[in-house]
Amino acid sequence: MLTLDREQTTALDYSVVNTSIQETFAAIDRFEWQAVDEILQMREQQLYLQAGYKNFEEYCQRELYAWGGYRRINQLLGAKKVIDAVGELGGHIKNERQARPLLRLVKEPEKLKQAVAIALKDNPSPGESDFAAAANIVVPQLPRKKQSIQEPLVPKIEEPVVPQKAIVTVSQQSHPRYGDEGTIEADAPNHWQQIVTFADGERLLINNADLDAPSVPLPRGRSYPAEYTEAIAQIKEQHQQELERLSQELRIGLQTEATAKAEEQVQEQIQSLQQLFKQQKEENIQLQQRLLEMEGLRKLEIENQQLQQRIQELEHAVQQRPQQQWENTMTQQATKALNKQVKQALEKTIDLRSLAQEPPKENAQECLRLMGMALKNLASAMNNTQALEAAAIILGSEPTPTAIAYRAEQLEMLPQAVSDIRSVLAKPGCTWQDYWAVAQEYEVIKSDYWVELTTQETELITALQTTSTESPIIGLGSIVAHADPYRTLYVERGEVVQDLGEEVLVAWDCWKEQSKKTDRYFRDELRIWQPQ
Repeated sequence: MLTLDREQTTALDYSVVNTSIQETFAAIDRFEWQAVDEILQMREQQLYLQAGYKNFEEYCQRELYAWGGYRRINQLLGAKKVIDAVGELGGHIKNERQARPLLRLVKEPEKLKQAVAIALKDNPSPGESDFAAAANIVVPQLPRKKQSIQEPLVPKIEEPVVPQKAIVTVSQQSHPRYGDEGTIEADAPNHWQQIVTFADGERLLINNADLDAPSVPLPRGRSYPAEYTEAIAQIKEQHQQELERLSQELRIGLQTEATAKAEEQVQEQIQSLQQLFKQQKEENIQLQQRLLEMEGLRKLEIENQQLQQRIQELEHAVQQRPQQQWENTMTQQATKALNKQVKQALEKTIDLRSLAQEPPKENAQECLRLMGMALKNLASAMNNTQALEAAAIILGSEPTPTAIAYRAEQLEMLPQAVSDIRSVLAKPGCTWQDYWAVAQEYEVIKSDYWVELTTQETELITALQTTSTESPIIGLGSIVAHADPYRTLYVERGEVVQDLGEEVLVAWDCWKEQSKKTDRYFRDELRIWQPQ
């Protein structure tokens, strides 16, 4: 015989059902927050325009009316503002109902965070009432005074008795019937207006305040019972308090925003002034170097003029006085030495006539350079284009007066450059840094002074550069100085106290008495320190 087993039913457990209910509500809250993100996308990107809706409110009323429409959407967006404003504490606000009492503090983030912290302090899992109480502690809300006003079923309004066919005149100048007389023949529809019939038969409803009838006691305004008057006064007082509170919040917000903008503008001005100061400092350094160069050239020019004048005086003295006239002033050996010096000075003097007859025996490059400068002066004096082009070819510049003048100004520094470089190379123990400290001032005419140097001098410079590239690696314990000669730390002594990989930490001796004693640098910004 076939038998059916009785259906096995399990008894429901409280904890299981309770947990399921809580998880369901938590899921509803999560989906609600997800919907808020999508609503923000719809509003900010104006996707509702694709469906033909004119604005966001119309979209909410038409498409989301089943979930509360535009009013509910505004509540959710307000809760989103609270979550964003409170920052990390927003995770404790589970739904819109809990965020609703905090919405009035959203314009003051610090007070909003304080209210959430108070709610969490009293209850680790706060609810709507906890947040409302905390918000009221931070910013107390004025209680609304509610008075039970027992209104009469039919308020009794005592109106003055208006005699039939009372004669009145329109006294309001802005009224189209100003100055016309009429009669009141019908009952008034209310206690502040009258039906006036004019002589032409027109009947108008006119305010009592626009009529002039001294003999007729017309009421000039609305009258309310005493209970209504007190209620209206209380509503006006509450409205005034709310306006004052909103005005204060707006003033605080505007002041905070103005302060932030002012600070930002001050910071921008400080940065621009610092940049301008840095540029001015660099320009001053360049001008100072240029002045030193010009001063050196001026001194050399003065010395050259003095030597030429002395040579001319000596030439005249030798030509005008026979040898026997010098016996009282100098010996014959002194005369020979003087004649030898004069001869050497004359040999160094470049004469165009001698160059036209035969090539120069030495200083050919200097002769060519001086020839270019002479052609430049001739072109300026004679306004000759061919001379200007010839000067440009010789000097190696563009055939314009400005370019040739700039090139000539560079070449005027050449004798001083060669002299300074040879002086530093002649020092015992000369290093690449010593050479570079002098040579970098004449970097623009390097190709010119390089030709003037001898083969031994150029080979020495190359050897110094090769030796400098093989300098020891800067590491922990190295004694260093800054590699930039324009920095004050270029001549200061420092020690590498920590190796940070690509960078090193340097402790400077000159910073021992200051609060900041170390700083970080890349290795190529430093050099091995050498005693001065």
